[in-house]
Amino acid sequence: MTTLPDGCHGIDIGGTKIEIVSFDAAMCEVHRERVATPGQDIVAFSQAIHTLVRNADAALGARAPVGIGLPGITDTFTGRQLSTNVPALNGRQAHRLLQHTLERPLVIGNDCQCFALCEAAGGAADGLPTMFGAILGTGAGGGYCADGKLMRGLNGIAGEWGHWSLPAALLARHALPLIDCPCGKVGCTERYVSGPGMSALHRHFGGDAAEPIALAARANAGDVLAARTLAVHLDLLGHALANIVLAFDPHAIVLGGGLSNLPHLYERLPEAVQRHLLRGVQAPAILPPRFGDAGGARGAALLLRQQLDTIPHP
Repeated sequence: MTTLPDGCHGIDIGGTKIEIVSFDAAMCEVHRERVATPGQDIVAFSQAIHTLVRNADAALGARAPVGIGLPGITDTFTGRQLSTNVPALNGRQAHRLLQHTLERPLVIGNDCQCFALCEAAGGAADGLPTMFGAILGTGAGGGYCADGKLMRGLNGIAGEWGHWSLPAALLARHALPLIDCPCGKVGCTERYVSGPGMSALHRHFGGDAAEPIALAARANAGDVLAARTLAVHLDLLGHALANIVLAFDPHAIVLGGGLSNLPHLYERLPEAVQRHLLRGVQAPAILPPRFGDAGGARGAALLLRQQLDTIPHP
């Protein structure tokens, strides 16, 4: 991996917060700052990024290159940002905008892929030949890494498992409807297995809109409806992760996002995955993240280091 003598900055941009972390040449953290995301105002958004990087330069003592993790995907042909939960960026050429704002070497990647890279290089899957990082939060996304490096694919979207469709037979087994997805498809996996997806399942079965942590607590206390919700969610998620095994055959799957804090997933998910696999195929280890929700900025910095040799210098 490329050495940056003066260090680098990683930025994790989300719908509610922007966090920057500065690292020295050995990838030791030297500075961290977080602000609320000005999600509607592009001028305020650009100024927030500029101020964060200026402060980080001062803390690092150098004008350093930047890696940025963004939600959504970038259109390969136009460079415009799609499906972002930062409305100010939606439809804009994010790389060109931020390059103009920061005037330095810059790499932008998907935030879920940055999570995967963080956990592959020094994280829960460190040292494994391959891994898949599966985010289970407001949505479902992820990334695939081999030998500690992110594999992005032709369109840069490798790992977008949240928009694989669940089969009609599986939905019929649990008497579930086809649900429209903002991406334009129907029956997308993330509409059922994400945090809001689990809450939607509970409502569908006649319950309230409780959050997943509350549902897990109720199930542990003997609530039959909450237990049913968790069982169905586990079956759907097991099927989805089994497809990841068939597609990528990773040595481990590391969970991220809010649902990664649910202990029952690590206890019961391996068996749920195994039920949907071919005979003779072994489910990989399913691991909690080492860096949790603090890994996005680190992953963005690692992506920068991975791609530094291909960055055009202004």
